[in-house]
Amino acid sequence: MTHDEIMHLIDRSLFATIGYADEQGRQNVRRVFCVWHKGMGRHLISTNTSSSHVKSLMQHPESCLYFADDTSFEGICLYGKTVIHFEREYKELLWNEGDEKYYPGGIDDEDYCIMEFIADSGRFYRYDGKGDLLKNDIERYDCGKEFENGYSKSEK
Repeated sequence: MTHDEIMHLIDRSLFATIGYADEQGRQNVRRVFCVWHKGMGRHLISTNTSSSHVKSLMQHPESCLYFADDTSFEGICLYGKTVIHFEREYKELLWNEGDEKYYPGGIDDEDYCIMEFIADSGRFYRYDGKGDLLKNDIERYDCGKEFENGYSKSEK
């Protein structure tokens, strides 16, 4: 897959699966809504501060993020770390009308935070082959990019 094809897969995905280790060292996965991307290497996910995965990721940020298209049999697993953000600038970027049903306190709800997954490598596959994505590949591809809603972009 080319870097543009990998990015198209990420952009058209509504959800990703995040993998991490909990406080007992057990492997866990969560399906997360993930449409905000800064190239291939940075991804934003809104979630509840009180959730167990946030607590685990704050203690052990090493994680992976997996995007897939089951119909075309292709996927990308990114390896890296997750940073938890409480700053309003991140919250505003992902806030949508109607989110009050999840966060009754609005955008400043203490139970609302943003996870930023930062990739340092990856592994991709498709029916026609598989390969590795190196840190310098990601950095080069992402140079000059800003966060944007990839799903909205891919639907145009």
